[in-house]
Amino acid sequence: MSDDSYQARTLPQVVADAARLYGQQIAITDGDINISYTDLDAARVQAARAFLAAGLQKGDRIAIWAPNIYQWIIAAIGAQSMGGVLVPLNTRMKGAEAAYILQASGARLLFTVGDFLGVCYPEQLRDQQLPDLQQIVMLTGEAEGALPWEAFLAAGEGVPEQEAIARAAAITPEDTLDILFTSGTTGKPKGVITSHGQNIRTFETWSATVGLRADDNYLIINPFFHSFGYKAGWLAAIIRGARMLPVMSFDLDAVLEQIPREQISMIPGPPTIYQSLLAHPRRGEFDLSSLRLAVTGAAPVPVSLVEQMRGELGFEVVVTAYGLTESCGVVSICRADDSPERISHSSGRAMDGVEMKCVDADGNTVAAGSEGEIWCRGFNVMRGYLDNPEETARTVTTDGWLKTGDVGVMDADGYVRITDRIKDMFIVGGFNCYPAEIENSLCSMPGVARAAVIGVPDERMGEVAQAYIVRAPGASLDEAAVIQWSRDNMANYKVPRTVRFLDEFPINAGGKVMKNVLRELAARDAP
Repeated sequence: MSDDSYQARTLPQVVADAARLYGQQIAITDGDINISYTDLDAARVQAARAFLAAGLQKGDRIAIWAPNIYQWIIAAIGAQSMGGVLVPLNTRMKGAEAAYILQASGARLLFTVGDFLGVCYPEQLRDQQLPDLQQIVMLTGEAEGALPWEAFLAAGEGVPEQEAIARAAAITPEDTLDILFTSGTTGKPKGVITSHGQNIRTFETWSATVGLRADDNYLIINPFFHSFGYKAGWLAAIIRGARMLPVMSFDLDAVLEQIPREQISMIPGPPTIYQSLLAHPRRGEFDLSSLRLAVTGAAPVPVSLVEQMRGELGFEVVVTAYGLTESCGVVSICRADDSPERISHSSGRAMDGVEMKCVDADGNTVAAGSEGEIWCRGFNVMRGYLDNPEETARTVTTDGWLKTGDVGVMDADGYVRITDRIKDMFIVGGFNCYPAEIENSLCSMPGVARAAVIGVPDERMGEVAQAYIVRAPGASLDEAAVIQWSRDNMANYKVPRTVRFLDEFPINAGGKVMKNVLRELAARDAP
């Protein structure tokens, strides 16, 4: 579709359009709760009125720190309909990590839960300095000083519905929809700014390409704080009229029971999800015939896995995709009729309306089959990093090309294979890990003089962090102490699984740690 003929939409328009198109069709099933598309739109307007009662102004940031529950979606679309900017927080973060994002974004409102996997999120923030945060609202559970979700909604009853409708109508596709924070090589998370129109077009294109349909029952396993669970999850489902079934915490036995009970047809996720289903000893006891569509990525997908997903799990369509937060989550996608070999050995080709190329160090396009940094350009490229014009200028060229920092090889048909990561990033069970961020955290541990982190292979998670530590003079740290401290101070997927101690790091002439030498050490140590 050409830019001239495309009709850009806003988030409130998308939800209202879905209500008109799909009416009483179920939009969300969350446990015993069933919400139709008509009711979802009404819940959006009710939440929007509550946000107006809370004094939300266009451009104000609201944060959500909660697992996948239906209230998450209603809070998000209510705020976004009033011009609020969504800031999702990773549920695995510790208090200091979450506080940094709340501070950097200037979030006025935080929506969270009282307990998830034994963690009380408001309690994690008790000793943090959050001058902009005016109110914590509990989507579920209770916490001292926090407002219950029901009370938040009730406060909106005094706001005329027409006022909320008028505010939503004033939102434009160019207005900011969200700020998702992504870590970088500097070790400090960066806020990625994207708009209503570009996100909606991205996931209209994505959902049409992968074949998501209104009769799909979409099991949303990926967390809502990530673009895979949020944008390729509930946003794409609303665009297509699919039924959403959010998963709060992944449990393989529960998923196997849910597939036949709810006639699940769409399951997304990293390859480990499907490998776990295939390996389950009781898989044969469950009717999995409803499975139709699988979208995977974030790690290599073996040809044999694609074949097993089609032959043994019964998926009609298996596709892979590639993207990053700075591209609204998507750059390239495989097509439904691609061969298992192409799906395994590539991350697809550029989605419609987006350009992609591989370039050398000078920004010149390299020949097909040659390795280069992947650049992309199109409607999906972010508006910039929050309060960071210098980093924005380094990442997006003056003529609109986004430098992804990933190295790949593109074939003559435009299909790209990711071969390396310029930024040293590694992926733990589908989560991006950036060594500099983990290193900065480790260096704040008493007894640590210097820290360096690399990713090492792991059979279950794909890769995990391995830390190299230079002890401070007189310190007597051991591996167990470093791992325990890390568990207490950082998200679990960032925690080093192994720790090695060195008297000094190998450094180059510029004083930088030579991580290639550390990788060689790790390879020699590997069993």
